[in-house]
Amino acid sequence: MLQHPMERLRRQAPLVHCITNYVTVNDVANMLLACGASPVMADAPEEAGTFSGSGCLYLNLGTLNRRTVDAMYLAGRANAERGRPILLDPVGVGATDFRMQTARALLRDLPIAAVRGNASEIRALADMGGQVGGVDASAADAVTDETVGRAAAFACALSARLGTVVSFSGPIDIIADRGAAYAVRNGVARMPRITGSGCMLSGVVAALIAAHPEQVLEATVTAYAAMGLCGEIAEAALREGEGTGSFRARMIDAMSLLDDAQLERGRRVQRVI
Repeated sequence: MLQHPMERLRRQAPLVHCITNYVTVNDVANMLLACGASPVMADAPEEAGTFSGSGCLYLNLGTLNRRTVDAMYLAGRANAERGRPILLDPVGVGATDFRMQTARALLRDLPIAAVRGNASEIRALADMGGQVGGVDASAADAVTDETVGRAAAFACALSARLGTVVSFSGPIDIIADRGAAYAVRNGVARMPRITGSGCMLSGVVAALIAAHPEQVLEATVTAYAAMGLCGEIAEAALREGEGTGSFRARMIDAMSLLDDAQLERGRRVQRVI
């Protein structure tokens, strides 16, 4: 795993260029600031290629339209020319043909370093019929103790097919490349009940990839553990009468205070393959 990941991230304060969805853009920006990165949320085609010096480009399909697709290509090609990593979050990819066609085209045309979604989105992307009705994962696609080995093998195979690190979140998170797979068991049930928890996780993944571009798999595993641990800290800090709004704020607080020693003590990571 990474050595001193949060310290390195905060020391470098990498620029993360986000072309993300309008529903969660503020939460993503705040989570990126909390973990130590510097976010820019520019989705205009007229300037999308300007930020190609960013540490990582984060593409999110949540509120997709033709204009943002153009911006994604302009930014992606500029990043590729400079050897900068690109993260794709295929939000709701199985819900419409437009999202699926866009995700497949981006994977074909751009050097995507990592794909991160929920279990249903990744299964749909792999043509395995993930149960995506909107942007949320189906309980039927969730990884369990009984299916973790199969899920890890599937992720490794899909990584080899796509040429990217593949990861998906759920009660047990799976992160893989073609040769290794990890399960992360940090997190709480309240996390999917706030809008943007997955988008914020993708932001943290992008930030840690930006700080560790030579270790994309390890950076992604670390991001999942960090985000899940912050959810656990936020849950433990809730007072009587506080709900999901307070949880969201406390989770961002926890990320802003997370250090390497706390992450090392609290992460629950298992190598499966």
